[in-house]
Amino acid sequence: MKRFATGQERGLLLCTRCGKISRAFQSPRALCPRCAAPVSFRKPQSLARSSALVLAAAILYLPANLLPVMHTSTIFGDEEDTIMSGVLALLHSGSWPLAALVFFASIFVPMMKLIAMSLLIVSVHRGSSKHTRQRALLFRLVEFIGRWSMLDVYVIALLVALVQIQSLASIRVGAGAFAFGAVVVLTMCAAQSFDERLIWDRQVEDE
Repeated sequence: MKRFATGQERGLLLCTRCGKISRAFQSPRALCPRCAAPVSFRKPQSLARSSALVLAAAILYLPANLLPVMHTSTIFGDEEDTIMSGVLALLHSGSWPLAALVFFASIFVPMMKLIAMSLLIVSVHRGSSKHTRQRALLFRLVEFIGRWSMLDVYVIALLVALVQIQSLASIRVGAGAFAFGAVVVLTMCAAQSFDERLIWDRQVEDE
């Protein structure tokens, strides 16, 4: 099989922010000539940073789903709701499409992102050269769906604004919402810290 030279071997640097390709610089703190973003052959300490962020997100995933995300006070009493109890309430009220959407965006997607990032980190750490194309596609999917994971927080913010305006009840954001927001931010940062080019390095070495 014919082996093609890599960009690193040719002394080319790719800016991961704007996509410009430039020649390697002698300075240790090279900047992209187009957008002035730092550029390097590989993101410094990419694997360590991504691993730490994924671990922190995994630790916060449990309180995000077990702690209440919303405290509601009405003339009938006080009530606390977790993400799952909100999904069940929507199901019992007949709003199953909205329940499915909240479950998918607030429980399923964050869990799948944690699993996917963990698989990618472990495979790169072990130097795996198998299924590189599939792993690269998986990483791009994680990046794409990351922005849709805050749906539950948006719903809570909207409910708080509407209820407070109507003065029908008092709604306070619970600790679970903050933990959930932290999980989303941490997984997004983990994806940003992960260098996709690491997936292909071992395959290039084996060719």
